[in-house]
Amino acid sequence: MMSAVGAIVGLILAIVLIIRKFSPVYSLLLGAVVGGLIGGLGLESTVSNMISGVKDITPAIIRIIAAGVLSGVLIKTGAAASISHTIISKLGSRHIFLALALSTMLLTGVGVFIDVAVITVAPIAIIIADRMGISKFPLLLAMVGGGKCGNIISPNPNTIIAAENFDAPLSSVMSVNVIPAIIGLVVTVYLLVPLLNRKYRSVVAENVSITNGKDENLPSFWASISAPLTVIVLLALRPIAGITIDPLIALPAGGVVGIIATRSWKRAAESVGYGLEKMSVVAVLLVSTGAIAGIIKASSLTDMLISLLGQGEAARLLLAPIAGTVMSAATASTTAGATIASASFAPAILSSGVSAVWGAALVNVGATVLDHLPHGSFFHATGGAVEMNIKENLRMIPYETTVGLTLTILSILTCLIIG
Repeated sequence: MMSAVGAIVGLILAIVLIIRKFSPVYSLLLGAVVGGLIGGLGLESTVSNMISGVKDITPAIIRIIAAGVLSGVLIKTGAAASISHTIISKLGSRHIFLALALSTMLLTGVGVFIDVAVITVAPIAIIIADRMGISKFPLLLAMVGGGKCGNIISPNPNTIIAAENFDAPLSSVMSVNVIPAIIGLVVTVYLLVPLLNRKYRSVVAENVSITNGKDENLPSFWASISAPLTVIVLLALRPIAGITIDPLIALPAGGVVGIIATRSWKRAAESVGYGLEKMSVVAVLLVSTGAIAGIIKASSLTDMLISLLGQGEAARLLLAPIAGTVMSAATASTTAGATIASASFAPAILSSGVSAVWGAALVNVGATVLDHLPHGSFFHATGGAVEMNIKENLRMIPYETTVGLTLTILSILTCLIIG
């Protein structure tokens, strides 16, 4: 019991420090140290468990750094912008919310960070809002909701690290949540967004011509989509043909194909540098999340949560998404939440009888429920992309949470039906 209390105190301390604008990396490291000492582990044992936690996620960190090649190529070659412009222009004004949601879903689904995906699509959304008299609230919900749907089926850091900690194939963890992602997109666009649209008295104008404003220098849609398609094909070889291509190879290979297809050889170094910069920030954060995960894993917190949930089929399935939700709330990050939850709770989840693939998938989807809280960067990046102040952005939290909860419920139901 004492070690569980220590882990909880450490998490709370980290949350308070992050809210106070202290570095998330050092906040989590300090929380790990304090949690271990209060939990009675002793200084030497605390450090040992922190290092052990970091060692556990090192393979995933290497794969995430490799994923930077794909992410950097999609952004710096203009492929991401080309994809979003094409979708919005093709669907037109009558389906503008679907177009925005589908754009961010596709971008996030092919490996772009969700906040970067929203920032990429947001300039088009702002122009549309001015032209059609639409409030920025439903526009942001459409983009964030689409991004969350894409995030649970993507080769993004959260999915990679959940798959790694459960020792599950990345392609399988991505594919099992495809149905929840599609249904979640429909719920977001046709239920939640209209609700917010009516609340802020916005009217979507009919038959308004939308020019996509696409820069002629951007690559074509098919050239842009070649990189993620390559990754999908390579990862799919394992379940289809029994040929295993590790994400460490598949993700950079997709980036190389993207450079060739878009004829952006001169931007190759810039693309790789940008991707490395983005992933380095994540990698450093993952070191600290691995450290606190090591303390949680060494504590009795997992046993406490299991005892609170009780026994039976429901408790067995709920452990993974609840762990993801709680840890995403603590860190206000999908990646950090999925890291701590999967590293800390994977043994308990697997021993309860849940398969590795579904354990990783349920943790991953649970991490989307509360990753948008104000003490994280996602909250500020997405709100700032559509020029929202903090007070306005706070009104979005219940709707964004509903999207995450919807995806989680759908994923649990899918697991019960086909898992």
